[in-house]
Amino acid sequence: MSNKGIHSKLLILFSLLLTLLFVYTAVGKLIDLDTFQWRLARMPYISSFTSLISWGLPFLELVIAGLLWLPRYQIIALYGSLFLLASFTLYIALVLRYSDSIPCSCGGVISALGWTDHILLNVFFMTLSLLGILWSKKRYNIETH
Repeated sequence: MSNKGIHSKLLILFSLLLTLLFVYTAVGKLIDLDTFQWRLARMPYISSFTSLISWGLPFLELVIAGLLWLPRYQIIALYGSLFLLASFTLYIALVLRYSDSIPCSCGGVISALGWTDHILLNVFFMTLSLLGILWSKKRYNIETH
């Protein structure tokens, strides 16, 4: 099997894993929206944006999950995944470094993770996004030349 075939199958796997992550987290937030908003309101630095984040974040997660399956927009979704995960990881790092209170706004299984585990999980998914971007660009360059 060529690298192109392997990369294509891995890109499908990465898209599936990212979709599962984003749909799971978005649905969890929307199902228990009151709790998610309450937790966001307690978060340092972003509490004044609770309403915007509580609706915008799940919407963005679902949009990214959907775009991952549209070949024309897949690379945009991979960039969106990387940006969203990197932003959240940076936020966690800043809160851990500069804040005394660190409430978790996560739900479900992810809320059972400690902060270090949460960062490692995000780094894992950022790596999938980055590899997906690189392989998508490589595939695009091969197809256009």
